[in-house]
Order: sequence, then structure tokens, then C-alpha cells
Amino acid sequence: MRRRLLSLLLCFLSLLAACAGPGAVAPAAKAGFEPAARSADDEWNAGALFAGTSVPLDAVAIDVRAAEGGSVLFAHNSARAMAPASVMKLLPTQAALELLGPAHRWVTRVHANGTVVDGVLNGELVIEGGGDPQLSYQDVWRLLSRLRALGLREIRGNLLIDRSLFAPVIHDAAAFDGHPERAYNAPPDALLLNAQALIVRLAPGATGRPATVSSEPPLEGFAIDAPLTADAPCTAPYAQMQPVPMATRLQFLGHYPAECGASEFAVHLYSLDPVLYIGAVFRSLWTQLGGRFEGRVTAGSPAPDSRELIAWLSEPLSQQIRTINKSSSNPMARNLLLSIVAERGGPPATPEAAGARVLGWLAEAGIDASTVVLENGSGLSRLERIPAATLGALLQRAWQQPTMPEFVASLPVAGVDGTMARRLVGTPLQGRAHIKTGSLADVAAIAGYVTARSGRRIAVVCLVNHPNASAARSAFDRLLTAVWERY
Repeated sequence: MRRRLLSLLLCFLSLLAACAGPGAVAPAAKAGFEPAARSADDEWNAGALFAGTSVPLDAVAIDVRAAEGGSVLFAHNSARAMAPASVMKLLPTQAALELLGPAHRWVTRVHANGTVVDGVLNGELVIEGGGDPQLSYQDVWRLLSRLRALGLREIRGNLLIDRSLFAPVIHDAAAFDGHPERAYNAPPDALLLNAQALIVRLAPGATGRPATVSSEPPLEGFAIDAPLTADAPCTAPYAQMQPVPMATRLQFLGHYPAECGASEFAVHLYSLDPVLYIGAVFRSLWTQLGGRFEGRVTAGSPAPDSRELIAWLSEPLSQQIRTINKSSSNPMARNLLLSIVAERGGPPATPEAAGARVLGWLAEAGIDASTVVLENGSGLSRLERIPAATLGALLQRAWQQPTMPEFVASLPVAGVDGTMARRLVGTPLQGRAHIKTGSLADVAAIAGYVTARSGRRIAVVCLVNHPNASAARSAFDRLLTAVWERY
């Protein structure tokens, strides 16, 4: 009798297991969620993943592996060095976490080349850039507020801007895509204030009348000629407005569509010398704070007998890489790369020295760097190349390091934030995939981690180099879905 009861119990448990299946603990897929592509024998089918995209498989590289380590789970053209677009930012991100540390902070210093008597500096004030990738005008306002709190009210001398931590870069902002006014084309700088951008806010006026304009940061001596409002649809507002930065003003060759309502955009003031840009912000803020300054603004450095007045600390690296990767900030990524070799009192940092240090670190970590080309670390480059296998190995290493939480937290989360905020919404992958994206003309890419249905963390890389690369998004979604389902 006992044997019969035991047999019935075992049969019952077997039926339960068969009904539940391996996916019983996973969230249910919503209606309309596209299933992963599989071949008849349940093996990977890269052709099915990219079906309907007009992207040939020889233009695709894929690398899939368990984040915790072990052999590659699936690879396709993974050894071929390809243009990565913004997923290249993951390389300087992890290098900086390991070489500088997640608590690393950049320091912007203010010195007095002279004596301060009764609140008056008889000499030059020096602002020394420390390479902060995210120095904002709000930071400068707080810094200058501290100067005023120290009692300084008047500067009877010039303002010197020290940008010598980084080597001077000959940068043609129009060279990459012919849009020098785009904020993403700003070059790196040891004193990268607001990425030398102007945030312009617009609201439509009456048809044929100027739009209402405001901007930040405040720039003394810089004017904005408001565009005229047009009774037009809001199809491509930036192209419809055609902003053109000049040396002392911002003009618009087009109109502002009334249908756009209130909006804002960033303009890279490439035509304004960086020293003069910083000086214009300084003059405006110093005056607002009740200070007095009538000198010139020029390049310079602290005198040997100068006195340091303030050392302004940036947000830590762990915080800044969130902006770099979630918002895909190219100027910040360029500064981050240079910061890896920047040393106060040492030779000015160059992209060549920084690239060599990062590739050396990669090789020391046991990751093949022989075909990696690192130009500026942002991915906004026609030269940069990296194999999917190298990125996959990098993701594995990042997962196994003590800095893993900071690295993963910097990545956009599917359906939640950053460049993945509108991707995979309402699917089981929402909130379960941390994915860096990349996009250029002829390039599309993803790299990051998927928390699979089983709970395993899987590193995924996919690079596409082809004129139809922009059509690869659906294939990326199918790949991520396949990883979630399969592992």
C-alpha cells in the first residue's frame, strides 16, 4: 500500500513539474511581445534574429557569455574589430573605475597671485582646471559664493584661466558630421565648463513675432537674436530654427514652429574661445554675487608664490559615469579618458597617452587588445574599433570586480531610464536589462547585461556596421529576448 501511495505521489509531482515548466517563476510575457527567434533544433539562429532588417550577417558581430565567467555561450563574427559607436564608452568607464577608483574626484582650484587686503585682491585671480567632466555653472556659482564668503569682493587684476592639465587639442567641431553647433561635438578641456554649451529655452510668440527666449549659463556680452514664430508644424525644430553661434551672439536662420510650444535645446558655442566663454560666465556670476572685476580674462597659471584660496571637489567618478553612459555624453567621456593619465605637475594629458594606458591595462587584464583602436573614448569617431569578443570579455571582467555595482548602475535600464527608457516597455525585459546603446551613421550597437528568466546574469554584445544599421533595433530586441528566454 505504501509503495502504491509513493508511486502516485511521484506521478503527481512529475505532472506538476511538466505543467510548470522551466519558466514558471518568470514574469508572464504581455500580449504582443515578440518571441525570440529559434531554429528547429533550438540552437541560436542569427539569421532569424536579423530577418527583415536588410542587414547581412557579415555586417553583424555577436558575443553572449555568462557574466560571472566561463566559456562563450554564442558568438558570431565576434573576433572582427568593428566600429562600436557609443558602446566604446564602456572601455574608459571600467578602466577609470579600476585605475582611478569609484571615489575619485576632480579638483578645480582657485589661486591668488597677489595679496588680499580688506577684501581686495591686488593681483591676479587664477582658476585652475582639474579635468572635471561635469563642471557646471551652478558649481562655479557655489565656488564664487565661497570666495565671497571668505571676504573677497574686488579683484584688481586679471582673471587667469589655467587649462594646462590637458594638452591643447586642435579640434574642428564640424569635422565629424558638419554640425559644429551640436553639443556632442565639444572637445575635451581641463576646464570644461558646461561643455561650452548654451541651454536655450524658447516659447512661441504671435505668428511673425519673435519667440520668447531665455538661456543659461548667463554670459556677459553675449546676445541671442530670437527667431520669429511661424504657424508651422513641429516636425524637426532644430533644423527648422537653424541656430548659428557667432563670436558674441546666437542667430537663427530659420523660424520657431508655434506647434512646438515651450522647448529647450543645447548649442555648442564653438565660435567662442573657451577662455572667453569661462570669462563671460565668471563676469556674470561675480557681478550677481556683488563682486567687482574690471580686468581682462586670459590664459595663465598660478605664480610660484601664489596662495590657494579654494579647492572645489567634483561629484565622484561613480556618479559621473552614470551621466556618461545613461545620457551618452561625448564631451564627458573624452575628459574621462584623458583623466586616466592626467597628473598635476606632470606632462599634459594627451589622447595618445591615455589610449596607450587603457589598452595596456586591458592587456594586463588578460583581454585581447591587439585590434582595438581607441581615439577619444566616446565612440564619436570614424576610427575607433573593437571586437565584440573584447567587449564581452570586458563585461565579464567588470562583473567580477569589486566595482561591479558602480559599473552596472551606470548603464541605461530597459524601459526605465537613459537611452533605453522607451525600449522594451511592457515586456519581461523592462527593468531586467542594463544596456549601453550606440548609434552613428552606418553603426548600431548594444552591450550590457540581461537578467535571464532563470535569474542568471548574461553579458550581451551586438555590433552592426552597415548602411542599414539603423534598422537593427528590432533584431537587438529579439536578441535580448532570446537571451532572457534561453538562459
